[in-house]
Amino acid sequence: MTTNPWRSRFPGITGEWARFDGPAGTQALDRAVDAIDGYLRDGVNANAHGTFAASQITDRLVTDARATIGRLLGAPAEGVVFGPNMTSLMFAFTRALAPTLGPGDEIVCTQLDHDANVWPWVMAARDREAKVQRCRVDLTTGRLDTAHLAELLGPSTRWLAITGASNAVGTMPDLAEAVKLAHEAGAKVLVDAVHLVPHRRVDIAALGCDALVCSPYKWYGPHAGILWLDPDLLASLEPYKVRPAPDEGPTRLETGTPSYEAIAGVQAAAEFLLDVGMDVIAAHERATFSPLLDGLLGMDHVTVHGPSDLVDRAPTVAFNIRGMHPLAAAEALAAVRVAVWSGNYYALELMTALGLEETGGAVRAGLACYTDDDDVARLLEAVASLG
Repeated sequence: MTTNPWRSRFPGITGEWARFDGPAGTQALDRAVDAIDGYLRDGVNANAHGTFAASQITDRLVTDARATIGRLLGAPAEGVVFGPNMTSLMFAFTRALAPTLGPGDEIVCTQLDHDANVWPWVMAARDREAKVQRCRVDLTTGRLDTAHLAELLGPSTRWLAITGASNAVGTMPDLAEAVKLAHEAGAKVLVDAVHLVPHRRVDIAALGCDALVCSPYKWYGPHAGILWLDPDLLASLEPYKVRPAPDEGPTRLETGTPSYEAIAGVQAAAEFLLDVGMDVIAAHERATFSPLLDGLLGMDHVTVHGPSDLVDRAPTVAFNIRGMHPLAAAEALAAVRVAVWSGNYYALELMTALGLEETGGAVRAGLACYTDDDDVARLLEAVASLG
């Protein structure tokens, strides 16, 4: 049995429910809740760039938060863009990027990705008569076909858009190899790290990608999105924005007034990950996830989709129960207070390739750092009872 040293830090975790819904949004950290409350309660709530004290405190908050995110992601702070969510940031980014594309240009996406790292590219490409290719997934293992990726990348490739971890089956592609192949072909790389950042240490400087997106509400913060861009790339874009808005640095892509209280919460959540250490969190999650995966694989009435081992994967599993629609299975688990998701979780390309989209997708259970062995036992017992 493993002990959980952080569970008490999450006020929303009471023990009444076993929460496996983290891939869609985790519970908020106590420090993040306090940071949001403090910003709104302490008289420092103000818009930025003013001459008075509260406004200047807000300016410092944003600057400090960018620096903290830069440390978390291993990247220059001047590339950190805050937004309402990853999807909105992706549409803003690809819209600004679209004028650099033209007929004959290609973008490579993957069947492993969330649709927010596929469809914004498709729409931008359509506007410029460019083409989007899709790298295959091995449907038996749930892993990206790197040989196919190498075939797709070529002189016409302008961008590779690739996930750091599948939000559906947990698979973690070899990002270093993918970035290397793309750069050798002359293409830039955007990494969707929404499902990666909560579970593994990220080092953009070592990885060498040109852009990365993530979602703080998937790693214990408030609902918000983060886009990191290489500062030179950021300066080269022409974002859609109003004329009086700043035209340098990350604020170029931050249209309108941001949620400063959310930024305060994001910084607090990022500091937690830095203080604890992602390697520590990953080791704990692996130990807790292993019996869950083994338990599901050992049930004759359960089909697990994707990897059947712990190698290069997030602690997330998609499965179906024989004779049950995924929604019905999720409802049965909810009836005994076990929270999971069902459907496609916006991993539309993967669910379609697996032949699951037309039959309701699959049940998804994902661990967070606050998940404990009792939660795992409750999930396994509930799934076993449905056989």
